[in-house]
Amino acid sequence: MSSATTTSSLPPSSRSPSPAPITNRDASATDESHNELDETEIKRRLGEAEERKQEGTDHFRARRYAEALVAYQSALGLLPRRLEQRAQDKGKERAVIAPETDPSDEDAEESSPVAPLSPLEQDCAKARAVLNANIGACHVKLEEWSEVVTACTAAIADDPAYAKAIQRRAQANEKIGSWSALSSAQEDYNKLLEICPKGSAQAREVERALRSLSPRVEAAQKREVDEMMGKLKGIGNTVLGKFGLSTDNFKFEPNGQGGYSMNFVR
Repeated sequence: MSSATTTSSLPPSSRSPSPAPITNRDASATDESHNELDETEIKRRLGEAEERKQEGTDHFRARRYAEALVAYQSALGLLPRRLEQRAQDKGKERAVIAPETDPSDEDAEESSPVAPLSPLEQDCAKARAVLNANIGACHVKLEEWSEVVTACTAAIADDPAYAKAIQRRAQANEKIGSWSALSSAQEDYNKLLEICPKGSAQAREVERALRSLSPRVEAAQKREVDEMMGKLKGIGNTVLGKFGLSTDNFKFEPNGQGGYSMNFVR
């Protein structure tokens, strides 16, 4: 599976500038037409998307990351969306048109089996995964970490075992550095260990990342819990002060079962 990750310099591309990226509004406006595309049109769009992806790769290699991002987004906008996304959009449309529906109909729809992807749908899924991963690579170069997570999550939705996308998302979450982000990075690194060949260089790199990540998760957890408790204490003192009390009158002691017991003291 190809992915634009190199940074060697090349002469500027002679191709014409990429079209403007497809916005969420544009994408939603074309979803219905995407659903109606025939096989010939989808194949044509796959070919055009591949050309725009190559244009993006040329920009990326020349370190024109913003231009590469536009090209990759433009290529992605040509492709049909994932079946799950289309189903969600249809559900939203039905909710607007007929908000009062029989809950039993929704249960039956949710429990219906998902049909396997056709070969053409698999090609679209692979193309979307690579493009989203490449979009994530551009955001890495631009140090836009939340956007890296979003793009790589979309890539993983189409290819759950896409190691490069999983690793980029983990590294971006490390940069974000919050408790939830670091915990997500841990989950991704553990998933990578399942994917990487045992004893490989990548597996050893992931193991090192996990070892260094564990104390950071604990520190972030403590920091955020302390911040939250500080805010709650301020609110509590405001309320309890009306009764001549403060949060200092309440002591929390570990109960030995993973929780705390509260004692009132004067």
